[in-house]
Amino acid sequence: CALKKAHPRPPSGAALYSKNKDLWSGTMLKLVFFRDQLHAGSEHTFDAAVPRAIYTRVGAPTIRAAGVLATLAPNAAWHGSVGAVRVVVGKTDAEIYRWELHRDAVPNGATMVSELSIDAKQAWLMRCDRVDFPLGGVALTPTHQGPGIRCLLNGALKVASAGHELNIKPGEPWFESGPDPVLANASETELTAFARVMILPAALLGGKTSISYVLPEDRDKPKRQTYQLFVDEPIATA
Repeated sequence: CALKKAHPRPPSGAALYSKNKDLWSGTMLKLVFFRDQLHAGSEHTFDAAVPRAIYTRVGAPTIRAAGVLATLAPNAAWHGSVGAVRVVVGKTDAEIYRWELHRDAVPNGATMVSELSIDAKQAWLMRCDRVDFPLGGVALTPTHQGPGIRCLLNGALKVASAGHELNIKPGEPWFESGPDPVLANASETELTAFARVMILPAALLGGKTSISYVLPEDRDKPKRQTYQLFVDEPIATA
């Protein structure tokens, strides 16, 4: 299915699988999304050595990985492919969004899992960014060069693709396949934004756009949404 939504905060181990096996041929990988609610003073370790992006929604956790420390302010992100990643929470609670690319078993607690069949012979990157819409903003049926999982930060978004329509609320993730056109309409009364991670061809490294438009006339229309790029890093998929 080109478009899938998971319910926020499911019980431990619950996951919604959405498959796009027909889009590419090759290695089957799983893009996994977690919403981690972390209590003040707690420490958490993510053992798997997999491509991983962590976005801070609330709080200022410190990440310790491969001997390097990084403290993330709200609306900031970190990326790495090493294991034994420790997240240390300060004096206030934190909420992080975490995306991981797994080949094998998926850890418990995932909010959404999407199976990606991609060509392992091709070079890929992991991109984490944020998209902000003005009141009543519209994304004009774009396609992307790779799949990804988004999560709404604030506002409301109506998303339609391949005969499916979703009404997204804050904290809810959804999956977009990439090649399927998506029409997104933002709230007219609340500012709307989402964070996302996409798996894209490495040729787009450096923040090159992954967007194409179904209708040629949409290409030159003013685009009212704005973008913040946090992570744009090559990853190993073979």
